[in-house]
Amino acid sequence: MTKAKLWKSEDELFSLAQRELFTCVVGDVMDKIGLQKQFLPPQIQPLQREMVVIGRAMPVLSVDVFAERTADSANKLMDKPFGLMLEALDDLRKNEVYVNTGSSPRNALWGELMSTRALKLGCRGAVLNGYTRDTRRILEMKFPTFAFGSYGQDSAPRYKVVDFRLPIEIGQVRVRPGDILFGDADGVLLVPAEAEDEVFARALEKARGEKLVKKAIEEGSSAVEAFKKFGIM
Repeated sequence: MTKAKLWKSEDELFSLAQRELFTCVVGDVMDKIGLQKQFLPPQIQPLQREMVVIGRAMPVLSVDVFAERTADSANKLMDKPFGLMLEALDDLRKNEVYVNTGSSPRNALWGELMSTRALKLGCRGAVLNGYTRDTRRILEMKFPTFAFGSYGQDSAPRYKVVDFRLPIEIGQVRVRPGDILFGDADGVLLVPAEAEDEVFARALEKARGEKLVKKAIEEGSSAVEAFKKFGIM
């Protein structure tokens, strides 16, 4: 099964994945090819169970601070509210996912106005190693947001973005610009860009095979018989 037979563009791939795939089957496929540490920490969950996110990672790095402005710091960013957060937000491109880590989970990393700007730029969602806020508004927008949960505490005096479009790590997962993030009710995983063709082709094959297994079991097959016939469970 090759990419050419299944999808012709990035948009088609993402649409196909949203329609037919789920993180469990993609994770299973990656396990089989030796990519066994691809799920982000389980605390990162969708704001709403039905939310699905898939897109290219745009990694953002933040740090803790203890004042909104510090004029006499050796680092000029300390005198800039939010650091480079607004620049990172404005740099989002179509089909990307904003993914932020680095600072302690003591304030929200995302909110309504950021979601509004991200949607305008064609961003497909936000994945946060921490909290979000303005939850009701984000849900009204149906903007795919994955986080520890909702927490209203403001970020201005507590964190700053110090860089973006660079490799970061969340849990055991290294997230590079352009890798694919895929998230649903079972969590968020990362598909390395160099493996995406093989992973998604295999995942589609497995997902379609699982439907045959389910049908066989519904029609009376034992689990042992079904696994022997299809090799899937």
